[in-house]
Amino acid sequence: MSRYEIRFSGSGGQGLILAGVIFAEAATIYDRKNAVQSQSYGPEARGGASKSEVILSDKTIDFPKATAIDLQLSLTQEACTKYYKDVKESGTLLVDEDFVTDVPQGNFKVIRLPIIRTASEEIGKAFVANIVALGAITAITQQVSIDSVEKAVLSRVPKGTEDLNKKALMAGYNLAKARMS
Repeated sequence: MSRYEIRFSGSGGQGLILAGVIFAEAATIYDRKNAVQSQSYGPEARGGASKSEVILSDKTIDFPKATAIDLQLSLTQEACTKYYKDVKESGTLLVDEDFVTDVPQGNFKVIRLPIIRTASEEIGKAFVANIVALGAITAITQQVSIDSVEKAVLSRVPKGTEDLNKKALMAGYNLAKARMS
């Protein structure tokens, strides 16, 4: 790995900024990699397209903006349509199969997973979709260890929700592993 770029995209309020922060912390604090995280959201914040980007590298990161996305997560159609053009050739576009129905064409791999449905039905709480997505991204990218992501998740979530979030993380991780095999 010299530089690996990940974009978490969806709608404001889905927790994707937090997911990016957690992933970057897992990489730097627990896996001892170089990582930077940035975020952007529309003026409406809640409900509009938002994105969080994480850049990982084994070298110093001298430019903190993502320019050639290796993996993009899109939980909404609006975010997918708005941001997919930065996914590099041979990159991966990970979409929520229930909410992104018009998947753009390109020289990238597309993985469709029921992320929000998994959070709602398997975990019982739609609001942990960001943590389900983190598990899936961890499995797909193999850039940060699942143990490190779990530690970072548990250090960030509200007290009393640790088991729920751990279950959500592993649900996403196992979902992606099963789909890739």
